[in-house]
Amino acid sequence: MANILEVNKILKQYGDFTALNEVTISVPKGSIYGLLGPNGAGKTSLIRIINQITMPDKGEILLDGEVLSPKHIQQIGYLPEERGLYKSMKVGEQCLYLAQLKGLSRSEAKKQLDYWFEKLEIQGWWNKKIEELSKGMAQKVQFVVCILHKPKLLIFDEPFSGFDPVNANVIKDEILELQKQGATIIFSTHRMESVEELCDHIALIHKSNKLIEGKLSDVKKEFRTNSFEVGILTENVEGLMFDLTQKFKIAPADFKSLNNELKLEVQLGHANSNELLHILTQKGQVTHFVEKIPSVNDIFIKTVSK
Repeated sequence: MANILEVNKILKQYGDFTALNEVTISVPKGSIYGLLGPNGAGKTSLIRIINQITMPDKGEILLDGEVLSPKHIQQIGYLPEERGLYKSMKVGEQCLYLAQLKGLSRSEAKKQLDYWFEKLEIQGWWNKKIEELSKGMAQKVQFVVCILHKPKLLIFDEPFSGFDPVNANVIKDEILELQKQGATIIFSTHRMESVEELCDHIALIHKSNKLIEGKLSDVKKEFRTNSFEVGILTENVEGLMFDLTQKFKIAPADFKSLNNELKLEVQLGHANSNELLHILTQKGQVTHFVEKIPSVNDIFIKTVSK
């Protein structure tokens, strides 16, 4: 898969503080790319450099094979974590103004705005001032401004901030639809459940350094522990535990279920899941048998803690 964005050895320093230490990432075309990291890791510094708000001290960025330059600004849509709308301006007037800054004619901007205002059911906000809107309402307006000019690269920094669950789901669906239409999305958030739902590639930055990058499924394979959660109804707990400990490493497990079964976490080691299942079925009724696939949150905490 070709990459739409290549970030090559970007160094950014503020005095004696290094915000980015020769960070390199590659964002595949058509992907939803999760940019993860704790507060202060360097994510916002990198996003600001991609948007040409600040410049790197060293390194190079390519957008669709070309060295990043001011002409590419119109090909990028940016939804910042700190929203940037003018509070005293009316919504419609402001959206028209910002759309024209991104290269749309006034008539095309009005056409696109009418479409999105109707789709998101915000037609009645056109003559309201931003300061009259709630945080979630203003967030919807900012989202529209970000995507209106149909950029090839979208950068969302905490896009669900301020949304209730219903509106968060609306925006999530729109993000997935934008991907289907060919947009590439860089998605920065602290909500790991959103990363699980949306992202197909991730990078983890910590203390100015990139620690992890790759396809999400491949990263999860790298962190898998070859362990299974097991639930079993048995009248021979002692015999079952004896058989299991001959081949496997066993620990108590805690998962939700409707049965009062024995719950175990079993690490396979050199054995395989069929051998485990065979022992279990000989000793009782298996009610739960699931591989413990590491979550993005597990990977995040484990990597940052190291």
